[in-house]
Amino acid sequence: MPNDLSLSSHGPASQSLSPSQSLSPSQSISLDNPDYYINRELSHLQFNQRVLAQALDETHPLLERLKFLLIFSSNLDEFFEIRVAGLKQRIKMQRESTGPDGMQPTEVLEKITGICLDVVQQQYTTLNEVLIPALAEENIRFLRRRQWTEEQAQWVEKYVDEEVTPVISPIGLDPAHPFPRLVNKSLNFIVSLEGKDAFGRETGLAIVPAPRSLPRLIRLPDELCQPGDNFAFLSSAIHAHVDKFFTGMTVKGCYQFRITRNADLDVDTEGVEDLARALRGELHSRRFGTAVRLEVADNCPSPLTDFLLQEVGLTEAELYRVNGPVNLKRLMGLPEQVNRPDLLYPPFTPGMPKGLSRKDNIFEALARRDYLLLHPFESFTPVVEILRQAAKDINVVAIKQTLYRTGNRSQIVDALIEAARNGKEVTTVVELRARFDEEENLELASRLQEAGAVVVYGVVGYKTHAKMVLIVRREQGQLKRYVHLGTGNYHTGNARLYTDYSLLSSDQSLAKDVHKVFHQLTGMGKTERMTKILHAPFTLKRQLLKLIEAEARAAEDGKPARIIIKANSLTEPKVIQALYRASQAGVKTDLIIRGMCCLRPGINGVSDNIRVFSVIGRFLEHTRTYYFQNGKPTTYCASADLMERNLNRRVETCFPIEKPSLANRLMEDLETYLEADTQRWELTAGGEYQLGSTGEGPPAQSVLLQRLSDYTPPASRDDTLSL
Repeated sequence: MPNDLSLSSHGPASQSLSPSQSLSPSQSISLDNPDYYINRELSHLQFNQRVLAQALDETHPLLERLKFLLIFSSNLDEFFEIRVAGLKQRIKMQRESTGPDGMQPTEVLEKITGICLDVVQQQYTTLNEVLIPALAEENIRFLRRRQWTEEQAQWVEKYVDEEVTPVISPIGLDPAHPFPRLVNKSLNFIVSLEGKDAFGRETGLAIVPAPRSLPRLIRLPDELCQPGDNFAFLSSAIHAHVDKFFTGMTVKGCYQFRITRNADLDVDTEGVEDLARALRGELHSRRFGTAVRLEVADNCPSPLTDFLLQEVGLTEAELYRVNGPVNLKRLMGLPEQVNRPDLLYPPFTPGMPKGLSRKDNIFEALARRDYLLLHPFESFTPVVEILRQAAKDINVVAIKQTLYRTGNRSQIVDALIEAARNGKEVTTVVELRARFDEEENLELASRLQEAGAVVVYGVVGYKTHAKMVLIVRREQGQLKRYVHLGTGNYHTGNARLYTDYSLLSSDQSLAKDVHKVFHQLTGMGKTERMTKILHAPFTLKRQLLKLIEAEARAAEDGKPARIIIKANSLTEPKVIQALYRASQAGVKTDLIIRGMCCLRPGINGVSDNIRVFSVIGRFLEHTRTYYFQNGKPTTYCASADLMERNLNRRVETCFPIEKPSLANRLMEDLETYLEADTQRWELTAGGEYQLGSTGEGPPAQSVLLQRLSDYTPPASRDDTLSL
């Protein structure tokens, strides 16, 4: 992938500053100037473009490049389901207020359409012209209908007769069978017909929904194919034999399509007596929300696409013609269907610090010292193990935990259930509105309640996004608290894919603060003063602004001043303006922001002391860390991103890393990201992301993997293996 690749924000002319252009410093610079801000939705799209770019990066193994393409597809689906749907809703309700960037929702939506038409075309070009041929060279083939041999075609026909026909339900369109209410993102076909059926009907059109129970990839028998792994698309099989569903009629055309719908749940919490019951009622509607996008095969005739657009209430601007399967995410299972570890990332064993293995008593280890773990380079097992040990430990009297995302087969939930059954006082704060995990969270809440745990759903109007465990243990006649605080979720699968910090501690002041937060969530009362923790929506934003302002004052006084922030997103206007003021005062600031970033760096007199980087690699960057140099250097980890919703409308925790050894180690991690040039994108003043200019040295994730885990790159590959 060329190092000069850049991704534009596609902002309006009033926003666009070329990387070489600068604004003259002025005593009266207004930080409300829209030119100083990037639109959050367009920035979100830029992140997804950086993900798509990985599919072309030959330093990634081939099947991993395919995964990046499919992740891009999944991300884009969610972008339409949530962000585009939200914009359309604002326009419909005539809430056309602007953000700091000054763009109206209609203008943003127009920009999104132009960008998405381009990137979807790039997506399918990458699939058809790069990845599929490269996979074929590795004997992994996707055989289209025209490529089937006679024997393969006969086998596919038998498969359709035995596996597809019994579960498929074609729908002829007539007054008794109007256009069906199709499920969000489901694969469907529109079929044009000629002739009359047994009842004399002659409507000419039918819809064939592809059953979701069927795999989208059909493995062809080895004995009928060339050596290797050979697959046919379900869409090809249905297309080849669609006439079987319309006996005696002539099929004139068959074209796949897919509808994307608004998937954002809208639960009116005012007057709701049972949030769980209200949410259950809304979950079904997510599958049938308002249409926001129509994807069709690129050879579908205009009269049929016009008919589909009319039926789903969309316009030509919301039509996407695609050259390939419309539901690419369903191909994510391919790596499991082929035994090709050589085309995947090399495996590794996460590091395990001394004292935290399953054979150790973790409470005794924490009594001696705190532990700061960086997943997935270091194991998530200690987080699971402390709960397992607590469930069995006769000295443990109570466990409290927040649950945002856990997965449907959660070892952590199993440990909590065991603890409740063993007579421990188990209290869980389950966030029912964790987007797209609502159904799983309702299920795990029911399991916990059946085991005897106390389950609460946090505070209405504020998502509980903090990641906390509090364990109360009786030791030598006194109660002692142990805590886990994290930047990520209690999901063991994500802990292998996301970078996140975990702090395990027996610091009693810190644990007392955690206890106070739990009291706020489960009971009622005024905000209690915290000793160490900063928490949203009460103190976190205010204290962050004070910390940034303190750096600015230090710089103005000629003292050392530096800020390093690593987060998923930066969109909060007051935080951005505080960083601009710090830059004007001379504070050197490095921001490692994976996704959305509305701050525009490099503007002369405004943000010329700020650099913004985005790291995209093997693991999803998810850590939230803040470093401030002023006076005594201060380092924090947090569950919160620097977004309006996190700082104003969520329950979040930000906790200090006080032990010098742990703070130094965290700084070493941050410096690793700042020193690596490979797989790191830099945001320019013009709103573009440019890939590292030198491409020298291993990427940060590779360095951390070799430093913290039991990992040795294969001998056949370069020591600076790109991850």
